[in-house]
Amino acid sequence: MKTSGPCGQRKKSYWRRWPCSAAKREEITLDDKALFRLAKDALRNAYAPYSEFSVGAALLTETGEVYTGVNVENSSFGATICAERTAFVKAVSDGHRRFKAIAIASSGGKAWPCGICRQFMYEFGDALTVITGSDENHLEKYDIKELLLEGFRL
Repeated sequence: MKTSGPCGQRKKSYWRRWPCSAAKREEITLDDKALFRLAKDALRNAYAPYSEFSVGAALLTETGEVYTGVNVENSSFGATICAERTAFVKAVSDGHRRFKAIAIASSGGKAWPCGICRQFMYEFGDALTVITGSDENHLEKYDIKELLLEGFRL
């Protein structure tokens, strides 16, 4: 039985936290908070009748435009799309391919992107900053490559 996880915290048989709090963190800026507010505002448009877990995302392009997205659930759960991918699909449909940051907000506190979304975001570069938190005064920032170690590329 292991006794410590990747960040040295005590555990029984599993790692309790990831990513590590010891990882390098950048200071949260006013722009980060503004992007998070846009993600939070998008929540009202989420369609989550099954889980009642609404998620909003705000994606900042390299040219400074912002695209928002929400999760859209479906009774056939595999057809559900996450807020992060919704924002990316809207931006890519308008011709964007380079992105600076994405903020993610939810109706249930801090929301982490799922594995599919992490790979989807990584497709557009490993310099993307991911911002999440329970509210704009409790935000955390990560590089996508911290959240998706050894991401897949052809």
